Amino acid sequence: MTMEATMTAPTQPAPSPQRRRQVVPSAVLGTLIFIFTEVMFFSGLISAFTISKAGALPGTWPMPGQPRLPAEATMLNTALLILSAIVLLVGWRLSKKSSPIAHWVVLAAWGLGAGFVALQGVEWAALLANGMTLTSSPLGSFFYVIVGGHALHAVGALIALFFAWVQMARGKLTGGLFFGAQTFWYFVVAMWPIIYARVYF
Repeated sequence: MTMEATMTAPTQPAPSPQRRRQVVPSAVLGTLIFIFTEVMFFSGLISAFTISKAGALPGTWPMPGQPRLPAEATMLNTALLILSAIVLLVGWRLSKKSSPIAHWVVLAAWGLGAGFVALQGVEWAALLANGMTLTSSPLGSFFYVIVGGHALHAVGALIALFFAWVQMARGKLTGGLFFGAQTFWYFVVAMWPIIYARVYF
């Protein structure tokens, strides 16, 4: 009696699911969403400021006895901020070329940005000393909310940029991290001339 051998095909391993490639890094996507939200935030504040200023009675904007905003001194500070963005762009290009001085250039950009925030603090101290507070007038309220909001964003961007610089100095910087910090700072720089032109004049 003969038995037919049963042939069984070898079991093939199940194909491993392919990992979907992330089109946009999380840091980049998060930064872009955040910036879009903040653009809407500042647009609303500036629109409210413009409407309030247009509806003010003659001679009440600013209120009598309130100090004038230091537009001329702030113009120099504005140039400092714009220069920081230019220097940061140079630092980014040098980092793409693996230049050994790239992180020093980025640090210089950070220093210029920190100088901008420090000078804004000096300006605030002078205005407060001369009686312009958050509750002293509508101009004071809008000024501290809008300019103060921008200052908080500037501090946040400087913290992100400093963290990116530390990673760059250690040779551990990722493209997504630097893009996020860089884009955040460019947002701060881009918003400031608009705020300066609308609030200080």
